[in-house]
Amino acid sequence: MGFQKRIRDLVITVSEGMFEREEIIAVSLLGALCGQNTFLYGPPGTAKSLISRRIACAFEQPIYFEYLMNRFSTPEEVFGPVSIKALKEDHYIRKTDNYLPKADFAFLDEIWKSSPAILNTLLTLINEHVFRNGEANEKAPLKALIAASNETPGANQGLEALYDRFILRLMVGPIREGQHFDQLLNSKPTAAKIDIPSALRVTPTEWSEWMAQLHEVKLSAETLTIIHLIRGQLVQQYETLKVYVSDRRWQRAAMLMKAAAFFNDRRETNHSDALLLQHCLWTHDENRQAVWDIVAEAVKACGFDCGIDLAGLDKEKDALDIEIKNELYYSADVYATKNIGGNEYFVGELEFISNIHRSGAREENRKFLISKEMYKEKIEFHPVDDQGNEISDMICGFDGQGSCLVSLNSRYSRNEYKKMQFTPKIIFHKGCEKEDVNNRLRSSLTKSVAGIRQKLLDALKNVEEKAKNHKSKLASPFVPGDKTSLAITGISEQIDGLQLRIKDCERLEELCRR
Repeated sequence: MGFQKRIRDLVITVSEGMFEREEIIAVSLLGALCGQNTFLYGPPGTAKSLISRRIACAFEQPIYFEYLMNRFSTPEEVFGPVSIKALKEDHYIRKTDNYLPKADFAFLDEIWKSSPAILNTLLTLINEHVFRNGEANEKAPLKALIAASNETPGANQGLEALYDRFILRLMVGPIREGQHFDQLLNSKPTAAKIDIPSALRVTPTEWSEWMAQLHEVKLSAETLTIIHLIRGQLVQQYETLKVYVSDRRWQRAAMLMKAAAFFNDRRETNHSDALLLQHCLWTHDENRQAVWDIVAEAVKACGFDCGIDLAGLDKEKDALDIEIKNELYYSADVYATKNIGGNEYFVGELEFISNIHRSGAREENRKFLISKEMYKEKIEFHPVDDQGNEISDMICGFDGQGSCLVSLNSRYSRNEYKKMQFTPKIIFHKGCEKEDVNNRLRSSLTKSVAGIRQKLLDALKNVEEKAKNHKSKLASPFVPGDKTSLAITGISEQIDGLQLRIKDCERLEELCRR
């Protein structure tokens, strides 16, 4: 039986009769399988202690310890009473049998209500798996500790170090679906202990062997990309979210992802394993959803490692786009102008009918020059003649659309214009191909674009090859299907993005060939 099927069957069996708790049980079980501690956060009456007891049932003959903390709890209730016999011999030794120091699995409810004496000892025990008993250090067999509370530790209470040891933090809320709630009402109380088939139960030998093999699993390039994306966002949003993730926490979270890959019969992590980070990085209920959004967006944005620096290639392609347009095409309309004294002028000519001649009315022409600087300016001005002198009896004004309205302030009373509007003549329109472009330059630009296109084609082939059957590889008993679909969406968007870039390269190649 493969690991994935066995774990999936184990989760189904452990979850029997518990509604909307499958993901919580699966992730808690994963934590226990790889030696990570879990914090269950939620209001009273949401089956947090039941989850812990069911997790212990998944293992063969576990020594299980459970205790409800309160502010009057004493170390004796958790770590065992002091041996009177040893005390008479001047030795301070606790009788730890059937208490936390000898437990394989433990559940501590309302953990933050405990006394500092208990919490300080607990910190060493779960971190180093060692219990200081009198003058001797006893090896603690604790595989995983599950703690619960309806609150997260407040600031400035000295609980940050202990809270950091709980790599998994799971929200356990009330049942949401009406159908499940009705089933709960019609069901008998859920049993804390459940019979697990021996073929599914985890033996101590298996657990030890698996713990050693987990380290052979590699973090994929995609997983590392997702981690860096998340880490960058947490830094960027620190002032808002106040989420700090220690190096130890990142390392333990990486081990959790490796374990998820291992129990899905893989030797390398993938996107679905990275989704487990949603349970590892939040600190308080106020930032829990925001952290999930960051993780989800990172998984969606990652896609596959396509073997190229896509951002650098985009920058190179954009630079080529600009160069092609500048070198081969006019970037703006080119007008017919006349240069006078280093300044460019539009040449205009106006036909009008003059009635002052003795022989009667006749047509006359008036030539004028308009400074190119006045183009599209909505102010009135006087044009100039060929010598640059202002023509005072003519008034011009552009209409803001490229045409110039001309009027004559003349002493003649009956002058009528055939044309009252002047439009500068365009020699080459914007986007027209330039003439006499150096063929060597055109060939060089074409070759550069073709090189980028080939890299993109190779990347697309690489991504499409990885995408084949990837959906089945994303399947995991630890992550629901609706969450793993985020990775599929991200990969589809990556393929679409590469295809669009390739089409853009084809457009640039066509521009070079014209």
